[in-house]
Amino acid sequence: MSRPVYKRIVLKLSGEALQGKRSHGIEHAVLVSIARQIKEIRDLNVDVAIVLGAGNIFRGQENTGSLGLDMDRSVADYMGMIATVINGLALQNVLEKMNMPTRVMTAIEMQRIAEPYIRRKAMRHLEKGRVVIFVAGTGNPYFTTDTAAALRAMEISADAILKATKVGGVYSADPLKVKNAKKFSKLKYIDVLKKGLKVMDATAVTLCMDNNLPIVVFNLNRQGNIKRVVLGKKIGTVVR
Repeated sequence: MSRPVYKRIVLKLSGEALQGKRSHGIEHAVLVSIARQIKEIRDLNVDVAIVLGAGNIFRGQENTGSLGLDMDRSVADYMGMIATVINGLALQNVLEKMNMPTRVMTAIEMQRIAEPYIRRKAMRHLEKGRVVIFVAGTGNPYFTTDTAAALRAMEISADAILKATKVGGVYSADPLKVKNAKKFSKLKYIDVLKKGLKVMDATAVTLCMDNNLPIVVFNLNRQGNIKRVVLGKKIGTVVR
């Protein structure tokens, strides 16, 4: 196949995907690798939007325990949202050095460093061939960046969500811990929910199910995999 099966995608990147072999923070080589893969699909005239997490910096409530902080969930979640902006700016910088015009759009207004998210403006950027990076989640606490990815995908009429992970798809158990874990090539939304498989959180999966939006889970660490998914190659796991 030489023609894309998806013309507009939302790429969901976790914060951990950006840290590489570091214990935290951002590894420049990983950003460069991701940017090269994005350029490959932009060269196919695929519209690209990206939703970023921030687990490499701060993961909301999950970090409050380890930090020993008596912090409200809302406060922790807002801190996590702000951390996604850091990741977004870092990725924008690398993309633009590769001559890909990029816009960072944030659900929490920060006019000096990013555009406020406006759906019609995001659509216009995509129509002009710009990569759009959505940061700060949905702008609301208690919602994950998975849910933000599903929501933004619906709003911009994306053809699929590409969920980048460290493994080759969705398994019956953690393949890094369980040798005989079974890999699924295809799954139904309802099976993901019933089996409690860690594809995306239940809210995001339900939103995709209600709107019939495919989710493709694949290994980001293998160079060229984003292009393979876009061209319809049989890699990873497809949830539909």
